[in-house]
Amino acid sequence: MKSDTIAAIATAPGRGGVGVIRISGSKLLPFALALTGKTPKPRYATLADFKAADGSAVDSGILLFFPNPQSFTGEDVLELQGHGGPVVMQMLLARCLDLGARLAEPGEFSRRAFLNGKMDLAQAEAVADLIDAATASAARSAVRSLQGEFSRAIGELNEELINLRMLVEATLDFPEEDIDFLKAADAFGRLNRLQAKLAEIFDRAGQGKLLQSGLHVVLAGQPNVGKSSLLNRLAGDDLAIVTPIAGTTRDALRSTIQIEGIPLHIIDTAGLRETDDLVEKIGIARSWQEIERADVVLLLADARAGIADADREILARLPERLQRITVYNKIDLAGRAAERHDEHDEHGDAIAISLSAKAGIGIELLRAELLRIAGWHQTEDVFIARERHLRALALAQERVATARAVAESPYPALELFAEELRLAQQALGEITGEFTADDLLGVIFSRFCIGK
Repeated sequence: MKSDTIAAIATAPGRGGVGVIRISGSKLLPFALALTGKTPKPRYATLADFKAADGSAVDSGILLFFPNPQSFTGEDVLELQGHGGPVVMQMLLARCLDLGARLAEPGEFSRRAFLNGKMDLAQAEAVADLIDAATASAARSAVRSLQGEFSRAIGELNEELINLRMLVEATLDFPEEDIDFLKAADAFGRLNRLQAKLAEIFDRAGQGKLLQSGLHVVLAGQPNVGKSSLLNRLAGDDLAIVTPIAGTTRDALRSTIQIEGIPLHIIDTAGLRETDDLVEKIGIARSWQEIERADVVLLLADARAGIADADREILARLPERLQRITVYNKIDLAGRAAERHDEHDEHGDAIAISLSAKAGIGIELLRAELLRIAGWHQTEDVFIARERHLRALALAQERVATARAVAESPYPALELFAEELRLAQQALGEITGEFTADDLLGVIFSRFCIGK
């Protein structure tokens, strides 16, 4: 790996009381001496002037020195804590570059920490997930992953796989041993425990993935059926203009809400209808684009009129994969009660919710249904996870299931059994970075902040 000196502003852009510049590399004490005229004591806050090349002060603040390997990156690390003005920070960063550092790439500090064994790949990703957390639940789950809880769970699975593989490999090395290996090693009992543990971790990771990415929900329907009123009710604020005039909403309005800690990205779209209004046409085209990207569409209809021909035309255009909830709004005007029921039509099965967005009746039924579609259920100790983690866990489950099928065959081939276990272990190793291609590392860390 590169061992040159890197530097970056570690605090967010803009003005603040304090700004931090992070520097990582080898033998940084001469760097600190040239910058401040002082040799800092490890892990002590040193008050210093940060000096320009001519000896004048660029800024004054706190200098911290963390010698390797007890630092975030595993290298020597300097942190300069100065005044948080953007001009001052840029001047100080430029001085660091003049002294021989180069500007860090996105995620390069975390990448060096991973490559130097200070954290595994799942923990490194949790750094970015903690920064990007949209809810308190997501932040707590990211902290658990950062502290190594997810990695330890994967490590326990790996240990069980290694122990089973060790027995299989020993049997392959000594074929003259006339024993029934699968029974003697309790292979099926081990596989049962392994599959149960994999299923549990997959469930916890799946819930963590929901906390990270949430659910994209689009409100669709004809004009004036109450889409904007429902957005306002779900968001708890008057985000959208509500009038009895059809076509009031011309463009997509977005709001993120939380239900049980799950972020729901609600998008209110323009009413879907034929129109000669150019601006409204553009809004309708954007509505269909949002529907294509959605996880769930709420098709709103007036409870007094029910599903009309125009609504059926909308249903016919919805993507087949899209989850759908039919919402019958304005039950306060129709004299109906709030309820949830199954609905079957020529466009497939759907759930129907009768509610009143204006009066706030039946909203809890809708919230509960959205959570059900998201696959959410209360579980303790959720850790944050990403799509690649879920794919790796699913592949490990598939390999272990195949190994079980081999073991249960009339004439089990231990070589195939051992190979499937090896592939399962390799899939799990990709989560923590034990088996990870360099190009994947590039993709992962390129999405980090520059100062991380």
